[in-house]
Amino acid sequence: MKSSEYKFSYEVYDSIDELDEQDAFLLNKARETTPNAWAPYSRFRVGAVARLKNGELVIGANQENASYPAGICAERVLLSTAGATYPGQPIQSIAISYEGDGVSGDHPISPCGICRQTLQEFEQRTKHPVRLILAGKTGQVYIIPAASMLLPLAFSGDELDVQL
Repeated sequence: MKSSEYKFSYEVYDSIDELDEQDAFLLNKARETTPNAWAPYSRFRVGAVARLKNGELVIGANQENASYPAGICAERVLLSTAGATYPGQPIQSIAISYEGDGVSGDHPISPCGICRQTLQEFEQRTKHPVRLILAGKTGQVYIIPAASMLLPLAFSGDELDVQL
């Protein structure tokens, strides 16, 4: 038997004040986008803003539905918009923030499993890492160099024997 281990490194900042100008701008835009969420059921609003390699900005906010599985997370709204509006264009960075009724919003949160899969496939499709800037409305900020780092041993289209 062999044993394997998976580790990754990420940056931790005490606040947005420690970020460079471009990252702080993107995070502020994500924070400004959170109220665009339609979250009448969970009351948990997430905003995401991406800077594409061509410099364009794309936004996303979660959109719920009374039939809970029919809702869509902010990250997937953003990725769908980017893919449809700027096909094949890589994403440099995505800032993700949140706010919610009854939650402090003072620490970073990470994308859910479905969003991690979708981010990983977007990276694979565009052959470019998607850098993540994760934060709440206040507090620490995490910067993860590539979204795929959040999904070790990912399932991909390579396993389906399909040529794209």
